[in-house]
Amino acid sequence: MIRRVDRIQTELPPPSDPDPAGAAAVQELLGGRFGEMSTFMNYTFQSFNFRNKQGARPFYDLIANIAAEEFGHVELVCAAINTMLTGATPQISSNGRGPGSPLKGVKGVGNPHHFLAGGQGALPQNSQGRPWNGDYVFSSGDLVEDLTHNYFLETGARNGKLKVYEMVEHPAARALTGFLLVRGGVHQVAYARAIENLTGADLTKMFPAPRIPTDKIPESKKHMKTGEHLRLYRFSPKDYLELAAVFNGPHPETGEELQVVDEAPEGFPAYDLPPQTAVFAPDYAPEEIAEIAARLRKKAGLPKEPTGEVANAPARSTSRARKPAAKKSATPRRTAARSR
Repeated sequence: MIRRVDRIQTELPPPSDPDPAGAAAVQELLGGRFGEMSTFMNYTFQSFNFRNKQGARPFYDLIANIAAEEFGHVELVCAAINTMLTGATPQISSNGRGPGSPLKGVKGVGNPHHFLAGGQGALPQNSQGRPWNGDYVFSSGDLVEDLTHNYFLETGARNGKLKVYEMVEHPAARALTGFLLVRGGVHQVAYARAIENLTGADLTKMFPAPRIPTDKIPESKKHMKTGEHLRLYRFSPKDYLELAAVFNGPHPETGEELQVVDEAPEGFPAYDLPPQTAVFAPDYAPEEIAEIAARLRKKAGLPKEPTGEVANAPARSTSRARKPAAKKSATPRRTAARSR
């Protein structure tokens, strides 16, 4: 089972100037062959299909545990893409209330699916808009073969992150890639150490690529200063206890001692991104949904204010601007808006 915590693994900046073209490039880190969906699903299926777990427990624990971290990386990439898309369409739109062309300004910019099919959010696609597919999953059942594949998957993933870093200057993209370059390096070292323990072959010496000086990248350097390049977190309160049998010894680049942290990282609250009414996200009239949610909270005996934790102050309901009589016409107006 996956235990979900409503936080993201690193801090991302708040929305600033929208960058739909940059968001389309960052999609490669989500749905590309070497994207986070690939790392997550490769390690997930390898862990699901793992045979003789007790006989190879340290290696099973390693693959299964890294899979859990990769699930969080999928969420993190989505959060960055959504941040970059925020504000790309008008906040106040005539869409749904009569004629208008609120999406005209994003025609031919970035990935049109973000606006036409994705609610101005991330999609399981690569930078070309092609969907991620299961052919990217490699799960042979042979432990040495799977671990070797994982090492090169992490190698390609870090190469891709560096290219996106160099292409996209948006603050959210830079914060994302700076962090993932460091964490991907940890996984690369982990799989190399596992193969070395199994076969005696040191892949970090045979294939020292990509040569990425993360200590010279400002957005990566800050994570290295806190030791993130050395730590493998245990994403379970009681399981995957044998990580340290494999993940130990000196870091191949810095010589510092590798560490297993016996808990998941605390994480950071994500920003509550504002509605994008031009694409009905979450609706053309989000204040109506806020009214409904407030009534449901009251009926359930919950606090008046939302209980979730977000990086920014929660938006106040704008229901005061609505007259009570508007409730009677809410459904007909929704129907008319969506069938126009």
